[in-house]
Amino acid sequence: MQHPPEDPVRRRNFVLSTTATAVAAVPLGMQRRSVGMTDVTRAAESMNRLVEADDRQGGHQALASAALKGRDHVMELQQRNAGERVRRALYALAAEYSTMAAWACIDLRDLDTAQRRLHESATFAGLSQDPPTGLRVWVNMAMLAYQRRNWPEQLAAARAAKASPAARRDPFFGSMGRVRLALAHSSSGDRQAAKRELGAAQETLLKAGEVERPRWTSFYGPAELNHLAAIILNHNGQSAAAEAMAHRALSRIPEEFRRNRALATCQLALAQLRQGEPEQATSTATSVFTIMDGAVLPGRMRTLIGDFHRDLLRQAPSTTYARDWADRMREEWSRA
Repeated sequence: MQHPPEDPVRRRNFVLSTTATAVAAVPLGMQRRSVGMTDVTRAAESMNRLVEADDRQGGHQALASAALKGRDHVMELQQRNAGERVRRALYALAAEYSTMAAWACIDLRDLDTAQRRLHESATFAGLSQDPPTGLRVWVNMAMLAYQRRNWPEQLAAARAAKASPAARRDPFFGSMGRVRLALAHSSSGDRQAAKRELGAAQETLLKAGEVERPRWTSFYGPAELNHLAAIILNHNGQSAAAEAMAHRALSRIPEEFRRNRALATCQLALAQLRQGEPEQATSTATSVFTIMDGAVLPGRMRTLIGDFHRDLLRQAPSTTYARDWADRMREEWSRA
């Protein structure tokens, strides 16, 4: 049988409609291009820029917002085709972004929001199966519990950090976990345990080799360990030893780590004040504002400065330097 020739326009429309139907039947994730390690690297570079901003200024709302935006981008990449290695790397990045948002909230003293972000980052860290990322979450949970003055939770989180796979495999992370445990013991008043874990953290760090680690770890080393030792010794009532450790920390903390330098300076001022040197301590505390170079003080730092302010007014309420300090403090507080 012969059929009449098919109209070319009808045939073209049929082909186009069939193709469109086939595309519509494919899930959205299948239509997007695949994701590879190049995409992971680009997302990690953005994360590193946030770490650098935190080193300079400390936690602030813009940093928390940028971290959440980065997390959303990484989770959008998760919806595309990817191999197992890429997926795990993306989950690790999602955990890092969420942890950065939580850390900014801790610095801001927005502790309820920080708690929610850390629970989220713990989920992503588990999915990533990345040991350093998991340790980072435990460390931040210990820090959050410290800010909440929840000593049992701080101790539990610090013990989890010390027992984590990253801490068992790498002395660098082992030292990080042990010093968090020392801080937890000092918070709960167990001075001997704090001293023991601090010594172990110092010895363990000496065994750490020079290997490539995530960018977020750059804050930790002998200088930061000395800073944390100053906090522990101040808690333990060993003000002279705390002052010595704070001086050692400040001699080695890089200039670009402004927030950490300012925090170590706060510990130095507190140690001097508790040794009955209020005028010297006031001069030291005033230098915190110079170090921060006009930036708004993070909430965590404001809490330390507030502690110093109350202790100074108890010791030397009517002195000229105390009045000058109070004026400067009001000026800086008005920046917030």
